[in-house]
Amino acid sequence: MKISKNKKAANTVLDRMKEYSLEDAVKLVKDLKFVKFDESVDLAINLDVDPRHADQNIRLTTTLPHGTGKEVKVLVVAQGPKEKEAKEAGADYVGKEYLEKIKGGWSDVDKIIATPDMMAELGKLGKVLGPKGLMPNPKSGTVTMDVTNAVRELKSGKIELRVEKNGIVHTQCGKSSFQENALVENIQTIYDTVMKAKPASVKGTYLKKMSVSSTMGPGIKIDQGSIR
Repeated sequence: MKISKNKKAANTVLDRMKEYSLEDAVKLVKDLKFVKFDESVDLAINLDVDPRHADQNIRLTTTLPHGTGKEVKVLVVAQGPKEKEAKEAGADYVGKEYLEKIKGGWSDVDKIIATPDMMAELGKLGKVLGPKGLMPNPKSGTVTMDVTNAVRELKSGKIELRVEKNGIVHTQCGKSSFQENALVENIQTIYDTVMKAKPASVKGTYLKKMSVSSTMGPGIKIDQGSIR
């Protein structure tokens, strides 16, 4: 009954066929809040790409100016001096012994950073880490000798933008408790990053549509012309 009331309230305000300006879309996300917890705010970007082609398999990283609002738990798989470096940088977990824990089902981590010499060991866990999006990758900056910078970037709001097989990029852009201008600036950063990565082989319309939503809220279409 409660869900029906919420949907009815949303339908009186929201035109699902309309594309809203970025500012208006963000305002609606915050206004159409019916739960007490601090919801994630997510962005869905529909691209006219075919990820089966290597140059169209979009995989990017960017750092949001206002972060995601989520505490990111980071594991660094390294040994020797790099372990100390990781701990000083603020990593939550450090050491190759966590590989055994992962084999045993442990998964209390959001991102994994590894030094190149440890990738042979991590590769053995590909079937476990791959589906969870936890496998370190040089393109996302999570396979590196610069452990300090990698940890600090992830802790400060660095996100990965990766296209799914159907051509859609899903990513978190903040929390419903964020100020409207913070959400707007985070979305502008994501938009700019994706647009700059347009493959040369894609002709015509590259970004077909965008929508923003909270965890429990409706999707709200964004007018691309209003983003910049």
